[in-house]
Amino acid sequence: MTTTQTLLSLVLASTTSLAPLPLRLALGAVFIAHGAQKLFGAFGGYGLEGTGGWMDSIGLSPGYLLALLAGLVEFFGGIAVIIGLLTRPAALAAATLMVVAITSVHLQNGFFMSNNGYEFSLTLLTGFVSLLISGPGRFAVDNLIAARVGR
Repeated sequence: MTTTQTLLSLVLASTTSLAPLPLRLALGAVFIAHGAQKLFGAFGGYGLEGTGGWMDSIGLSPGYLLALLAGLVEFFGGIAVIIGLLTRPAALAAATLMVVAITSVHLQNGFFMSNNGYEFSLTLLTGFVSLLISGPGRFAVDNLIAARVGR
């Protein structure tokens, strides 16, 4: 097995459990919706211009670029997580995004979501860390790719 195949095998490895599936579906759906808010202004979101302006206003610059990156991670990462495609890299990107959200926006407001605290972001972070550890479980595209890589 080549080094590339070994690395891919590690990234794609997973349990055969069904437990990650509901987690993937829920986290993916939440992230797709939030990404659509940032990228397209869907679901009452502000789109790239509005989100980018807000990010600039809190010191995350360049706001437009960071809004684009966050929106892409959320939207396409959410899709990837749902179908179980490169689940670990998608979960790592999403977890990193949640750490940024917690430390730059929510931490100063305390724990509870009712005060714009970090409760919800921490919950998402925990779910993505769980997927990072377990992999996608059963019924994931990663398993199909892993089977081909292992040949």
